[in-house]
Amino acid sequence: MQKYIIHGGKPLSGGIRISGMKNAALPILFATILASGKSVLHNIPDVSDVHAAIEILRSVGAEVIYRPDGIEICTDSVSPGIAPYELVQKIRASTYLMGAELGRFHTTRVAMPGGCDFGQRPIDLHIKGFEALGASIQLSSGYVCGEAPNGLFGSEIYFDTISVGATVNLILASVLSDGITVLDNAAREPHICDLANFLNACGARITGAGTSVIKIKGVDKLHGVDYTVIPDMIEAGTYMVAAAATKGKLTLTDIIPKHMDSVTAKLIQAGTVVEEGINSLTVSSGESIRGIQIKTLPYPGFPTDMHPQFSVLLSLSDETSTITEGIWENRFRYADELCRMGANITVNGKTATIKGQGGLCGVPVKAVDLRAGAALVVAGLAAEGRTEISDVGKICRGYDHLVEKLRDVGADITLVET
Repeated sequence: MQKYIIHGGKPLSGGIRISGMKNAALPILFATILASGKSVLHNIPDVSDVHAAIEILRSVGAEVIYRPDGIEICTDSVSPGIAPYELVQKIRASTYLMGAELGRFHTTRVAMPGGCDFGQRPIDLHIKGFEALGASIQLSSGYVCGEAPNGLFGSEIYFDTISVGATVNLILASVLSDGITVLDNAAREPHICDLANFLNACGARITGAGTSVIKIKGVDKLHGVDYTVIPDMIEAGTYMVAAAATKGKLTLTDIIPKHMDSVTAKLIQAGTVVEEGINSLTVSSGESIRGIQIKTLPYPGFPTDMHPQFSVLLSLSDETSTITEGIWENRFRYADELCRMGANITVNGKTATIKGQGGLCGVPVKAVDLRAGAALVVAGLAAEGRTEISDVGKICRGYDHLVEKLRDVGADITLVET
């Protein structure tokens, strides 16, 4: 078991280079199953979710080589339906194996996925989409089993609710299908665009990614490519909040500022100063932290993965704020941990009311999920005294070299074995 020890109250100052986006890297890793030959992926973050995805790829026959400049993958020898249950259970993104296997082999057998517990996260939209493409899907003993003996065929698919996972899976399943597939009410996140750009570089014909209507014209085959994954907007957002919460100043580089618009707008509304460069943002604390209202929404709305960090910042205000979760239920489990540190947060259904206390104090706390853990790191950096964060393996799922990056900008944070 590992934990972080943080001695807080020190302003962060300096520069942080943002790593590749975990949520873009994962679907692209599984998408390599669809391409013949070798692909080399650059800017892949060194996080445990990526390591788990690579374990899964190797378990089904992929050759994966770590190079100084990226990760080399050849999936020519991959076989469908053999991914070990215990590996698939590690990450939510293992669902993408279904779309990739159906797309290439017209058959799949994948265990139900793992990941953070935000309440029910059904895959019914994935299954309905696969069936619309001509696959027959059954759930059996914890596995999703699918067959399309006559191949997959283009179809018009409307998502009842916006789903990043279903959008990814239906793109993966349809790029090698016969005909044209239209995904309506599709997710618009930057990592959807990145997946489409990767597949198009491999020879796919995808248009409309980044809008609510995506069109995929099936092709006969795809080939491997060299590709660079986009920077991680949630990592960047976390460090933006950390700069404001610690009364510091950070310049974040190798980012796409446009992806940060909703986060930047709320930080400015809360009194933070944000200066935009071509591929950088400089964030510094304002004179005070103002109370604001936030509602999480699908992209380009405010990201659900950023509201735990904002709860920390708003707890440092002298005013009252509200955060309403518009994506998942059960996303406020971190509130109890922040209250241990002196926050005053009341949760009623999907809305949290935060009565700012002006400060936090360091105490032992536990990371209950990935972004909740990141929020506790921000809280520990801003708090007076010593904070111990346990179960930090959850944080390592999504943050590349977190401790080293924070220490380089003045944080007193240590990873210890217990």
